[in-house]
Amino acid sequence: MTQSSMPAGAAAPQPDHTQKVGSPWLMHVPIPLFALVMGTAGLGIAWRKAHHVLGVPAPIGEAILALAAACFAIILVLYAAKWVVHADEVRAEFNHPVRSSFFPALSISLFLLAVAAEPYSVSLMFGLWATGTLLHLLFTLRLLGRWIVHNHQITHSNPAWFIPIVGNLLVPLAGVRLGYIEISWFFFAIGMVFWVVLFTVVFYRIVFHDQMPAKFIPTLFILIAPPAIGFLSYELLNGGAIDAFSRILIYVALFITLLNFTLVRQYLRVPFFVSWWAYTFPLAAMSVAAMEFHRLNGYDEMGIICAGLLTVTTLVIVTVFARTLMALIQGKLFIPD
Repeated sequence: MTQSSMPAGAAAPQPDHTQKVGSPWLMHVPIPLFALVMGTAGLGIAWRKAHHVLGVPAPIGEAILALAAACFAIILVLYAAKWVVHADEVRAEFNHPVRSSFFPALSISLFLLAVAAEPYSVSLMFGLWATGTLLHLLFTLRLLGRWIVHNHQITHSNPAWFIPIVGNLLVPLAGVRLGYIEISWFFFAIGMVFWVVLFTVVFYRIVFHDQMPAKFIPTLFILIAPPAIGFLSYELLNGGAIDAFSRILIYVALFITLLNFTLVRQYLRVPFFVSWWAYTFPLAAMSVAAMEFHRLNGYDEMGIICAGLLTVTTLVIVTVFARTLMALIQGKLFIPD
């Protein structure tokens, strides 16, 4: 049994090297790999937004979104095959106190692909959104219910726990455009309330307990996503009017982004893990939120910030994508955790 399949609180067994040497690579396809789709789709949406706000060429964003869709299809097939061949490993991941939080990355990917599909097919957009909404509701109920029923150590909490919460805030991005206003408000309310609750818990853990393991340090970027996505969803639900609450959301997101930038030396010391993808979607979300804020109020200063965020986001995601491909080619991507 790998470390990732240990139940919470169990003593760590001695690694069985004999068993791992013969293990097929499919067994080690990680559920956090869906974060690759989130980051790539987020970048495509950011470039699509930049076309409308900053005047960049439209094909860039559409090409990136096509790449995200292709990556989603490949990863979905790989993980489905793992589920069929190594069901015990999938169950172990879903029962893990940390890795289980990455399962909603699948439903979040569907939300983002629904947004990507809007100019091409409303029927496809609805199908992706409806599937993602139902799946994400099930994930949210299951994971929050588990947090309530089972004991967890405070060190198990980390920013990855925001993933099932942030996903609820994404529902209105396509839901409002499809006309499902009350459903969108339902999920928005869940996301906002539990974001505040969970932020308090996770911030307490970060400040008053031991540092997180190196592979989870990139997840600190996830703290950017709830207020950034919250701003985008609230603006749709609020008819595009900038008010005090929307300003609080966008400026909190911007502050957390700046805070993460000041910790860049800590991030540069982290060796490559699949968790590097935690850098990507939050940055893309912040870029889109900044451009939407700029579009709505026209502040010239925000235009400069938007261009800077889009540039940094693109460089980070291209770098992480390249490192992921390198790890795949070198046979270091699908290995025991």
